Amino acid sequence: AGAATSDTSSAASAGTATTAGADVSSGPAQGGLFDASAAIAKEYETVLTEAQLDAWIEKINAATLTAVDTETTSLIPMQAQLVGISLCCEAGRAAYIPVAHNYQDMPEQLPRELVLARLKPWLEDESKPKLGQNLKYDSHIFANQGVQLRGIVHDTLLESYVFESHRTHDMDSLALRHLNRTTISYTDVCGKGASQIGFEQVEIGRATEYAAEDADVTLALHQAMWPQVENDAKLRYIYEKIEVPTSVVLQKIERNGVLIDADILATQSNELGKRMLEIEQQAYELAGQPFNLNSPKQLGEILFEKLQLPVVKKTPSGTPSTDEEVLQKLAEDYPLPKILLDYRGLSKLKSTYTDKLPKMVDPTTGRVHTNYAQAVAVTGRLASNDPNLQNIPIRTAEGRRIREAFIAPSGSTIVSADYSQIELRIMAHISEDANMLKAFADGEDIHRATAAEIFGVGLGDVTSEQRRYAKVINFGLIYGMSAFGLAGNLGIERAAAQMYIEKYFQRFSSVKQYMDNTRLEAKSQGYVETVFGRRLWLPEINSPNGPRRQGAERAAINAPMQGTAADLIKLAMIAVQGWLERDGMKSKLIMQVHDELVMEVPDGELAVVREKLPELMKNVADLKVPLLAEVGVGKNWDQAH
Repeated sequence: AGAATSDTSSAASAGTATTAGADVSSGPAQGGLFDASAAIAKEYETVLTEAQLDAWIEKINAATLTAVDTETTSLIPMQAQLVGISLCCEAGRAAYIPVAHNYQDMPEQLPRELVLARLKPWLEDESKPKLGQNLKYDSHIFANQGVQLRGIVHDTLLESYVFESHRTHDMDSLALRHLNRTTISYTDVCGKGASQIGFEQVEIGRATEYAAEDADVTLALHQAMWPQVENDAKLRYIYEKIEVPTSVVLQKIERNGVLIDADILATQSNELGKRMLEIEQQAYELAGQPFNLNSPKQLGEILFEKLQLPVVKKTPSGTPSTDEEVLQKLAEDYPLPKILLDYRGLSKLKSTYTDKLPKMVDPTTGRVHTNYAQAVAVTGRLASNDPNLQNIPIRTAEGRRIREAFIAPSGSTIVSADYSQIELRIMAHISEDANMLKAFADGEDIHRATAAEIFGVGLGDVTSEQRRYAKVINFGLIYGMSAFGLAGNLGIERAAAQMYIEKYFQRFSSVKQYMDNTRLEAKSQGYVETVFGRRLWLPEINSPNGPRRQGAERAAINAPMQGTAADLIKLAMIAVQGWLERDGMKSKLIMQVHDELVMEVPDGELAVVREKLPELMKNVADLKVPLLAEVGVGKNWDQAH
């Protein structure tokens, strides 16, 4: 797709690779689409002289918007080194500036330091509008070189995410979908598998075709997608006021990283290992023989052949399943499955966290740097990976203890601020249910208030068991839980669960009305919206497949709550980071987990942060119920809860 002149080495050394009106009869591209890229006149320049660089600097300084992209040595943002930069400010005309290619007989490149020194004033100028595809990554690359990328106004990854959250947002998919254009893929230039080369080894002329095309396609994608977002006031608000600023804040949080105590984790690993050996012995005794606890085949033989436990479900190949769901069901009546679940839980903690986290500490910073994927969850929630800090289990004592290893350096403290019962507050706001609004306005414990309504007793007479029931019902219903699900959760008869649901809806009738209306709205338009107007697409809402359709209906009810909570925590991050920068604070945001912000605060700033943080979080939106953020403080993340 869009190859440059065949003699790429001479094109590279001459400084310009041009494709104009290339042969368009080459047939359909992948997916059977006509390859529009072949018909596009392209002028891709390889910048190898200072005169060329100066000409491009003049061009981007005068441009109303410039697409910028980096080529690097690695996908790990904190460790990747810059190999080249591509720029584009008009369709079909782009440049690639190689700065660190390394192979035999290559043309002379401009030194990286010189290129960055010349580009730095433009890169750091807030008033020069920049565009990219996932600029959060490129911002890290420039930061690794001591340059702070400013003036980020557009990001095609985020435009696509706001416009069509349920689709894929990588550049190749976007180009095919919006431009009918097949792009050169990374594996086209670097190969794949064991024979894959690093981008620094790619021949410069070929690198130009690939890298300049990236910048060119990014600009074309923006021109195709931006009008769709721009012309919808709600989507534009989500994009400009939430997603783009969030991306800038996330890059700072990722860079800040979090300090880990490797000794604590080593001790925990040791203890988990010992505990697993004990559980293994208990399992052997219950089974009447030793076996491999990690082998589904041996497990199946023990559970279903030797012990004759009931078969709950089968795998596609017809053998009895031993997955988590099956073990949980069997654990209700039999001791061995319960022990196996405990073993799996500890094994996962050990392999995913206590063993792995110390190996993920960045050698330069001495900290762990997660990556926050912004354009993954349809609801707008962030996803943390490498390592995933959002999935540390907190229901078990062993899981909670892992948070003890997330520490503050000496002279600082960990501060955690968590939105209290955020999804129920959003439900009260959206449904405008009078009883719910009153409970929150009066500052009552919502689960106690719900129990009083359902069981018909005074607030002071609610028992702890009744409150527990009410809590399960409150959260269950906003996740679309059925009477069957509620019965299983509370360990009661289905008829009793049905009665509780009916009583709940009698007392909170507007909640029922909201749920019914939302289902209908989702079916008619294919999406629901958050309070701020984020669109939550539900492709399966009219599916002929019953379970899929019901899943989409449950999602339709819950998505506005989850999505609004995601919007609120993003607005909170933006507000907090803005305050820290405006006031020149040394405190920093180090993690975002679900409805919680985690900060590292020097002792001298602790008092002001404790006072200001919940205020900022409370005031990011004006809902019909008060928002409440609860703040905890400690030497480690666990203590701060």
